[in-house]
Order: sequence, then C-alpha cells, then structure tokens
Amino acid sequence: MNKETSILVVEDENIVALSIKNKLISLGYSVPSTASSGEDAITKADLFYPDLVLMDIMLRGDMDGIEAANEIRIKFDIPVIFLTAYTDDRTLERAKVAEPYGYISKPFKEQDLKSNIEIALHKHGKELRLK
Repeated sequence: MNKETSILVVEDENIVALSIKNKLISLGYSVPSTASSGEDAITKADLFYPDLVLMDIMLRGDMDGIEAANEIRIKFDIPVIFLTAYTDDRTLERAKVAEPYGYISKPFKEQDLKSNIEIALHKHGKELRLK
C-alpha cells in the first residue's frame, strides 16, 4: 500500500464524511479534502487531483454523485468508487454510465473499502500504462 495515496471523500452528511475520512487515514491513505455536493467534488478534484474519489450518489445541490463522477472521469481521468446506501436497479443502471471502479453499499466493512480501493488503483494504473 502506498502511504502517499490521496482520496477525495464526497459525502453530504458531515458526520459520515468524517467517519469515512478517519477510516481512510487509519488504513494509511491521505484525505486532502471532503466535498458535500457534486459541484464541490469537481472543484476539489481539480484543486487536489486525488488518486481516487469515494463518491456518495445522493448529494446536496443540483448535481448528484453519478453526474459528478462522470464529469470527474471525463475531465481528470480520476477513478471513482461509489459508496452509497442506494442499491436499487435504477440507480445501479445510472451509475454504470459513469464507469465507476467500484460500487460499495453502506454500511460497509473497512476491509471491503480497502480491497475496493486497492483494486481500483491497480486497475487504473494499468490502464494508464496502456495508454
């Protein structure tokens, strides 16, 4: 595991965002920032250029996490993992369009979070080397 791996947390509930941030730090990742809206997520992805974005689907503002993840993928080519309580078929179908590197349902286990992050980073790194 790379201690320098930075992850942007996008979650509209502050307590949940803080909890996720603390879990990530305890796993050895850095969290340069958190965002609570899709628009904020795009701004902070541009500002901090994290290695990965953990994105909730339901967010404050006009843009949901799926739209924000799509923008982040297109503009910055940063891998996104959805971390959400929404696992219905309609949401899942919409989420596929953003080409996420993972989809973790809440509540989640710390080990599931870590393994999804490591696989996403590995896969994205491999894709970058192929380009």
